[in-house]
Amino acid sequence: MPIDLEAYHLIREACNKNDAQLVAVSKTKPVELIQELFDAGQRDFGENYVQELVSKHGLLSPDIRWHFIGHLQSNKVKLIAPFVYLIHGIDSLRLLEEVNRQAAKLSKKIKCLLQVHIAAEDTKFGMDETELSACLQQVRERPEMFAHVEISGLMGMASFSDDESVVRKEFRTLKELSLRYPAGPILSMGMSGDYRLALEEGSNMLRIGSMLFGTR
Repeated sequence: MPIDLEAYHLIREACNKNDAQLVAVSKTKPVELIQELFDAGQRDFGENYVQELVSKHGLLSPDIRWHFIGHLQSNKVKLIAPFVYLIHGIDSLRLLEEVNRQAAKLSKKIKCLLQVHIAAEDTKFGMDETELSACLQQVRERPEMFAHVEISGLMGMASFSDDESVVRKEFRTLKELSLRYPAGPILSMGMSGDYRLALEEGSNMLRIGSMLFGTR
């Protein structure tokens, strides 16, 4: 299935109107489709699986900004640290410490988003408010221990629900947390099924997959 360029330009227009950034979620999709979207002007791509990301990074343009948006295991950080642009799913202080450790070996800084659990489903990852507050406090109090990470904001995933009021409330919760616990300029929330609600509630980074690449 080819890229849906009509949908791509529609979402890009919505992003431009809301001063938001589009991350094209390319997990499980072949490099040919990623190349097609790259040729159309897209530069930010998100992957969920470390080995797949490493493979695609080696096959595609060095101008791509790779986002890791899945659940990241500490022992896999070293594989993406040399080239990853932004890690979305920092869901524990321990993981943040490991990213800092691997970045230090490379004498670089890695941008990260702290993932907050806002959905009703227990299957989704992320910190609760207490853990978020404690993590940010550790970073503030021990800056020398986190010199190689740059916390750039928050990320969250809403419930998989057809009830817009539920999804909107969860997005609003994350927006409120971003104001209560300033972590950086990025508020990453919203996917193919709920991106309009996310933009309305203050998202400035969307993660869009199926609308661009088709269902998996």
